[in-house]
Amino acid sequence: MDTMFSAFETMAKFVSDWGTLAFDTPYARAVVFGVPIRGHLLVEGLLLVVILFLLSQKSYKPPKRPLTKKEVDELCDEWVPEPLIPSITEDMKYEPPVLESAAGPHAVINGKEVVNFTSANYLGLLGHDKLQDSCIKALEKYGVGSCGPRGFYGTIDVHLDCEARIAKFLGTSDSILYSYGLSTMFSTIPAFCKKGDVIVVDEGVHWGIQNGLHLSRSTIIYFKHNDMKSLESILENATHDNKRAKKLRRYIIVEAVYQNSGQIAPLDEIIKLKEKYRFRVILDESNSFGVLGSSGRGLTEHFNVPIEKVDIVTAAMGHALATEGGFCTGSSRVIDHQRLSSSGYVFSASLPPYLASAAITAIDVLEGHPDLITKLKANIATLHKGLSDLQGLEIVSHPESPIVFLRLKRSTGSTKGDLQLLEDIADHLLKEHSIFVATSKRSTVDKCKLPAGIRLFISAAHTESDLGKACESLKRATALVLAGQ
Repeated sequence: MDTMFSAFETMAKFVSDWGTLAFDTPYARAVVFGVPIRGHLLVEGLLLVVILFLLSQKSYKPPKRPLTKKEVDELCDEWVPEPLIPSITEDMKYEPPVLESAAGPHAVINGKEVVNFTSANYLGLLGHDKLQDSCIKALEKYGVGSCGPRGFYGTIDVHLDCEARIAKFLGTSDSILYSYGLSTMFSTIPAFCKKGDVIVVDEGVHWGIQNGLHLSRSTIIYFKHNDMKSLESILENATHDNKRAKKLRRYIIVEAVYQNSGQIAPLDEIIKLKEKYRFRVILDESNSFGVLGSSGRGLTEHFNVPIEKVDIVTAAMGHALATEGGFCTGSSRVIDHQRLSSSGYVFSASLPPYLASAAITAIDVLEGHPDLITKLKANIATLHKGLSDLQGLEIVSHPESPIVFLRLKRSTGSTKGDLQLLEDIADHLLKEHSIFVATSKRSTVDKCKLPAGIRLFISAAHTESDLGKACESLKRATALVLAGQ
């Protein structure tokens, strides 16, 4: 109805203006019932009559009777459903390599044994005898699954033992287990960050953190990757003369070792900024737990920062511990809050007991064999040295990071072109040299702003021969693929 009035009002104004120009002269007159009237008033009066006539008409209403079978069939024949997914283009067609064995330092891909640099098996504990024995005993005692969420009937004594073991190892008050490593950040962030809260986060964080940010519905501010000046500038702007910001919950979220660059977050500087601007810190140690520090206790030990200065620490257990699931650790208040408000803990079936048992055993092995960390660091240094003169690619990762990240020295000018070159190198390595590496290919929902690259996950189980072969193969493959560039 409002639209009809608006249309008639516009038309009336147009005709009125036209009538004024056409009839508003000393000689332009009309006589109605003996009264002289100007021409434009006559037109306006006619329009008013037409409008009143149209408004008096009843609007059309479809009949209330049910449709006949013939009408239903006609509608069904005319209906064309929209596709659930977009049409598959040539660019989208991709046949990934088929893994036919455990993802250890050596694996079988498409029927061929290769040196595997795609598995985050940092300590080489995958398939370790002690871990397998603990899994077998747990299976015999508890069965395969826990059959329910932790708050109902899914809590088993081995879960509590694992949580206590993690807290004891890291020196925190308590910890909480999640049944899936990636869902740890999905659930932890929304449990503490709500609509209206402010989160300052590194632009290079992995997709698991990005999804947690989205679910929190908080105000998200990204700072430049690993740039402390950018971080401080944002913290200053967010708090300077902003009385409302001082009443909000404020967080800084970073990764200890960034999965999308292999760089290490400068935790000592972050803690100083946190205390200066009164923010809380959430730290993801998925790629640093069991790796950094003299005993594998992560980034806090690496920088000699007391762990209580970090408010919330999370990590996936599918990397260094060679099991599955994840954990969050910190103060008792932080952990207790999650037991009632974290969706991944409250609503998901709990971690299978044999995986929790494997995590306990893995920590025991880590504490009893510190030489694993020494061997891993030596392997990282060997690969960095062997790739220092690599042509066409450059190492952007930290010298102590277990993720050696390679990027093109000279971009093609497009993200698609860069990724294609990197995939060509990876394919050549697999087919011609039996070296399995992966590119940092991202999905369309991944908002990471860092350039793509080739990732090599280093393990303590890799031999010097494996590392030497990888260095030589990379040099040959890169020279061949980039020769035409």
